[in-house]
Amino acid sequence: MLVLSRQRDESIMIGDEVEITIVDVRGDKVRLGITAPKSIPVHRREIYDAIQREKDGKTDEAPKPE
Repeated sequence: MLVLSRQRDESIMIGDEVEITIVDVRGDKVRLGITAPKSIPVHRREIYDAIQREKDGKTDEAPKPE
């Protein structure tokens, strides 16, 4: 894991297309702005995990015999 220190209005780049900007810092919360192409999905981790669980559940189900 890469750990960086950034201040408000500073950014980091991931590759050539994804920019993460520190928008605000209040107490123990940091607000991030993310600029990425529409082809790259961006989700909070808990949403990403829920999507993965849903995908896994759908692929694990065997077709019901008739």
